[in-house]
Amino acid sequence: MSDNEGQQSVEEEWTPAHRAVELGEYEELARLLAGGVDPDEVCFGQTLLVHAIDLEGDSARQSGKPLNSVLTAILLAYGADPALVDPDGDTPLSMAKMVNHVAAENLLRSFMQGKLEDFRSVRRCRG
Repeated sequence: MSDNEGQQSVEEEWTPAHRAVELGEYEELARLLAGGVDPDEVCFGQTLLVHAIDLEGDSARQSGKPLNSVLTAILLAYGADPALVDPDGDTPLSMAKMVNHVAAENLLRSFMQGKLEDFRSVRRCRG
């Protein structure tokens, strides 16, 4: 069996959303999330967000091109939890630090701060 055949069989076992992340299919990922896929879905021990950050960092490292954070931004926009620990023990922020993905770190911190501020404002409204 060739390396490509082994990779293809793994891709076939991924959920459609994880496959969209792995292949960098932004529109497909957004379509799936808009259709109700859980943005915190786990496959092969990774949440979608950790998978996206890992892929973005790895792709930039391998290609020599600048990092992009489109997948990360899409997942956060559709409600992925930026603080969720996946079954492998990784958080999105720990993965971003591991792959030196500064743009993702900044996005995650902004979303975590925003969620904290939203929670504080809800608590104030309730009295």
